[in-house]
Amino acid sequence: MKLNYGVMSLVPTVLAASLGCATPAHAQSAAAAPDNAPLDVHQLFATTCGWCHSDGGRAAGKGPQLMDTKRDDEFIRNRIKNGKPGAMPAFGTMFSDAQIDTIIRYIRELKPHEG
Repeated sequence: MKLNYGVMSLVPTVLAASLGCATPAHAQSAAAAPDNAPLDVHQLFATTCGWCHSDGGRAAGKGPQLMDTKRDDEFIRNRIKNGKPGAMPAFGTMFSDAQIDTIIRYIRELKPHEG
């Protein structure tokens, strides 16, 4: 079997380029949802936030525990919208202000699991 070394020499370059574009699913931006779109905040935490905020925000993971946070609503709103370089992606284009308010309400209402 004869190998085409010209093509084979491109494999590392193509692989490196494709890996450089890879982004974890939780950091990929989605199209902005309309203001009136219902937001299933429990599903949101399971699929987006849960990568870093464990147990629906009740426990620390890669990111801090959100339950019982001492941060004020403006800090949380700013962090969701603008992220934190190297730690949390920005979601300002993904969620409307009303949806971010729903996320903040969810965080404020977090309680430990019963039982």
